[in-house]
Amino acid sequence: MKSRVKLLFAMSLVSLTIGQMYAQIKSDYDKETDFTQYKTYTFKGWEKESDKQLNEFDKNRILGAFKKELTARGLTPDDSDPDLGITLFVVVNDKTSTSAYTSYNGNMGYGMGRFGGWGYGGMGMSTATTTYTEEDYKEGTIVIDFYDNESNKLVWQGVITDVVKEKAEKREKSIPKHINKLMKKYPVDPVK
Repeated sequence: MKSRVKLLFAMSLVSLTIGQMYAQIKSDYDKETDFTQYKTYTFKGWEKESDKQLNEFDKNRILGAFKKELTARGLTPDDSDPDLGITLFVVVNDKTSTSAYTSYNGNMGYGMGRFGGWGYGGMGMSTATTTYTEEDYKEGTIVIDFYDNESNKLVWQGVITDVVKEKAEKREKSIPKHINKLMKKYPVDPVK
């Protein structure tokens, strides 16, 4: 029973570690670009057909979340003469997380002292048990690039890396949440 509790504890530590080390959100942009000049955009598609790694539902979740964030910043879609061209790239990799948990069971005993007195001493025995756990998971990265459509110059890039949730309900919540966090790094705030 104790070993089962220890194993469950170790597995929950692994899950906590994986959950906390992810959802990395980064961005970079051209500091000399005036982003308020951009009013329209078009999605130019997925780089290197990377969208084939996604199902239709997740593609729509990603595109829908970006459209919502762009609209909130006053940008409107325009496929004929857009100010910004936007491309998306996605990578999904198989990963393994390894962790170890060591539990110690120490014992101390009473013994007879050298001159007939009682007290701590004598020989004791302790044991240590190390439990190793491995957990396989998928790591997904979305890269979104904003290009000035006139100069074709990269002006902003955002990157989200996270553990891919197995359940659709969790992806439905996490995708828009992470895209919202990423777009907070875009140089133009939402219009109020």
